[in-house]
Amino acid sequence: MFALGLPFLALLVASVESHLGVLGPKNVSQKDAEFERTYVDEVNSELVNIYTFNHTVTRNRTEGVRVSVNVLNKQKGAPLLFVVRQKEAVVSFQVPLILRGMFQRKYLYQKVERTLCQPPTKNESEVQFFYVDVSTLSPINTTYQLRVSRMDDFVLRTGEQFSFNTTAAQPQYFKYEFPEGVDSVIVKVTSNKAFPCSVISIQDVLCPVYDLDNNVAFIGMYQTMTKKAAITVQRKDFPSNSFYVVVVVKTEDQACGGSLPFYPFIEDEPVDQGHRQKTLSVLVSRAVTSEAYVGGMLFCLGIFLSFYLLTVLLACWENWRQRKKSLLVAVDRACPESASLLGHPRVLADSFPGSSPYEGYNYGSFENGSGSTGSTDGLVGSAGPGDLSYNYQDHSLDPVGTRPRLDSMSSVEEDDYDTLADIDSDKNVIRTKQYLCVADLARKDKRVLRKKYQIYFWNIATIAVFYALPVVQLVITYQTVVNVTGNQDICYYNFLCAHPLGNLSAFNNILSNLGYILLGLLFLLIILQREINHNRALLRNDLYALECGIPKHFGLFYAMGTALMMEGLLSACYHVCPNYTNFQFDTSFMYMIAGLCMLKLYQKRHPDINASAYSAYACLAIVIFFSVLGVVRPRPALLTRRKGAHVCTHPPSTPAGESPAPSLKCPPSLAGLERLSQRKGGPGEQLSPHPCLRWPQQVFGKGNTAFWVIFSVIHIIATLLLSTQLYYMGRWKLDSGICRRILHVLYTDCIRQCSGPLYVDRMVLLVMGNIINWSLAAYGLIMRPNDFASYLLAIGICNLLLYFAFYIIMKLRSGERIKLIPLLCIICTSVVWGFALFFFFQGLSTWQKTPAESREHNRDCILLDFFDDHDIWHFLSSIAMFGSFLVLLTLDDDLDTVQRDKIYVF
Repeated sequence: MFALGLPFLALLVASVESHLGVLGPKNVSQKDAEFERTYVDEVNSELVNIYTFNHTVTRNRTEGVRVSVNVLNKQKGAPLLFVVRQKEAVVSFQVPLILRGMFQRKYLYQKVERTLCQPPTKNESEVQFFYVDVSTLSPINTTYQLRVSRMDDFVLRTGEQFSFNTTAAQPQYFKYEFPEGVDSVIVKVTSNKAFPCSVISIQDVLCPVYDLDNNVAFIGMYQTMTKKAAITVQRKDFPSNSFYVVVVVKTEDQACGGSLPFYPFIEDEPVDQGHRQKTLSVLVSRAVTSEAYVGGMLFCLGIFLSFYLLTVLLACWENWRQRKKSLLVAVDRACPESASLLGHPRVLADSFPGSSPYEGYNYGSFENGSGSTGSTDGLVGSAGPGDLSYNYQDHSLDPVGTRPRLDSMSSVEEDDYDTLADIDSDKNVIRTKQYLCVADLARKDKRVLRKKYQIYFWNIATIAVFYALPVVQLVITYQTVVNVTGNQDICYYNFLCAHPLGNLSAFNNILSNLGYILLGLLFLLIILQREINHNRALLRNDLYALECGIPKHFGLFYAMGTALMMEGLLSACYHVCPNYTNFQFDTSFMYMIAGLCMLKLYQKRHPDINASAYSAYACLAIVIFFSVLGVVRPRPALLTRRKGAHVCTHPPSTPAGESPAPSLKCPPSLAGLERLSQRKGGPGEQLSPHPCLRWPQQVFGKGNTAFWVIFSVIHIIATLLLSTQLYYMGRWKLDSGICRRILHVLYTDCIRQCSGPLYVDRMVLLVMGNIINWSLAAYGLIMRPNDFASYLLAIGICNLLLYFAFYIIMKLRSGERIKLIPLLCIICTSVVWGFALFFFFQGLSTWQKTPAESREHNRDCILLDFFDDHDIWHFLSSIAMFGSFLVLLTLDDDLDTVQRDKIYVF
């Protein structure tokens, strides 16, 4: 059997040898080569050239080696294959080099340069050889140039800037070794030109190095770049105590917000991009030390804990002042004659509820201080003594000690108050008076209102729990994805001042939100103390607490403090990985804070008719819903779909006098098409939408006309409905007869006889509010701002400021005064808000642009080398919000000794 198989074996060997003779090269040319010398040779399918290089490698000195190749024959045939064989690595590439871009476009490069990976050596000095093999399958001779050179600046030095040029086919990378005592550095790369787009990557010192556009994202950390990029690198992430800084120019610019070039081409034909070179500079500098982390945390804690200390001191001073005042009153009552001799007044006329310090002032169009009485007489006369169950005039003149208690009902349910047969007419009479006092709108059981306003706190606490838990889970997932993939384009940090700690990439941006939480907690403690003091006063039947001042309801204050703490928590969550998909985390409770502040301001003089917690939070939920819709980005879609590929049915228009362009091949997927909506051309460049793209018709979405029209209409209608509710104090109905009643009022008040508004002050406020809101609606409809969430927040803040200014003006106009503490709070808070807004508008990053464009706005730290402008915004805005809450809390402290039927409603 073995003898019979020998002829077949011989035939097989002969067949293989013949095939090798046909397919493989017949000649191998091997030569010793030298550095810094250019070799011009030819190669074909019959010839393989091998160049042998040797160089000395030392353990304490790293030297880079760069291979440059240029193919002189521009042919479409078989490319040349270059294989560099080293001791521990093999690098191969073809020339012309073909790299792919979007839509699977092919870009051709005749000149290629690659840096060789340098494996470490354990010997003090070692001679290493490497070989460059050149081969091709082209039957004709192909001429090429080969040059191998040493890189003297291959190792980067701390604090020394180095400039270099690079292209897509000539990537560059450099090595950096951590000096002793340095645990963290920041790699900064800059360029004077935004385009071509480039990628900066940090990779471990391993072979091979991924330094091409199609593989640079395979390993390490990376980010796209136009003019500026920065990556913080920690020693603990690199066991070799060194890393590579890789810089790659991309084949296309759409990843950086640039335009997609319109190259007409046929299928599978590569495009020569020409000269796409970029000059960059790299600088490696030391990052902050652990002492800076400790200093930043101590500074943050010290700033906000000082408010606790200041609050304790003020509380002690106020307690001492009250004790002294009580002692003086006790001495005055025990010995009135001696008290008068000592200069202590026996009776402070303004302090007793039976008299008012404002009797000499006029309110609005009040005349001789009798506006309230006259108005009541008219209303009583028109209603008839038998129809009115609540005699306002007689009640207001009763001594405090003999006046009936308004909270003496047996039941605490609010519905029980409305069981009287004539209560509806009573409400209509009281609430439609021309001039109202707080007593008119503080008639409900205090226990009922207390429970009603406590719902604000419990609801927002429930909302906070259910809102915060998924948010925390989501941002942890975001941070994990960033850490695992190394893609730093996911999050929009200020990379020039982003200090990592543990798994967090920007710990300083999270730490600076601590002020919201600490000051929110401090505000809750202040409210708790006030409530305890108020309840003690009620237990000892203090007449001032029972019948004087603005009615004390603390539920909304608790809700405001909770909202401030949640704003800090959610803002910290947003800054774990800031981007446009989670920006609503940073703004949701801002809407709530603005809404709660307006409700609290309105509740001060309208405790009986303020909105319930359910309706208030429902309205805020609608606002948040629109904020989510406003950041939805419409995605592009393909025009048509054909078998195997997507081809445009309508090619781009051809200018007159030019030949029609060939069809453009469209991509097989939608990946990356969103960037086309943000293309930007250079000076004088005319750009048109990509022929393979169109915007789908969507009802909602940023920049969508239908969305802005719908939102503006809803905004205006809501403004009108709220204005009507406020003007008539809720005494109106939205039913089928509303149109008839509106026409009747217009006919009787405007056509039949021209009469002014009954409630002048309210009308002034509402007219100004409508002007501002209509203007904001028109601005949004015309300008369509990209940052819809901030636009919504601006609407809320403008309305809050308008109402607050109106409240202050009317308070002073009514003869009331502002005490020293609220006055100082107003002044200091206004100043702090001014500085806070200055830092807010610095714009260190923006997710409205691409990540590379956002990094152009990055800036260095400005406070303690640890905090940036946005961190200072966090500090100042938390202090300003806390001050604003204190203003609302103490604004009407001057009325604590004034009867409620002497406090006017506006």
